Amino acid sequence: MGLFDFGKKKKESGCCCGGKCDKSTMEEAKKAKPQGAYVKVLGSGCSKCNELEANVKEALIELGMDTMIEHVTDFSQIATYGVMTTPALVVNGKVVSYGKVLKKDEAIKILQMISK
Repeated sequence: MGLFDFGKKKKESGCCCGGKCDKSTMEEAKKAKPQGAYVKVLGSGCSKCNELEANVKEALIELGMDTMIEHVTDFSQIATYGVMTTPALVVNGKVVSYGKVLKKDEAIKILQMISK
């Protein structure tokens, strides 16, 4: 964007590949998309963050949920979720808890509500 580009609208494609997709690339994207729920623990890797991750893993096992779990330690990625206090828990892209370590039972309740 130039210095004097005020008011000029940039034409944007509604597609992630800039409008260059076709049926086969769309099928590949669907296959690459995670199946089931996905969970992210946001935090620096401190003891509280690790404890939250362990409790959430236990909750997922107890619920028999087929999920992906990721521990995000990069603060620029954490900030994209609007989280300023860690540890935080993200389920299916939505921040469901931040600033505290959930116990296994609390995580189970949250995961059950999200999966419905």
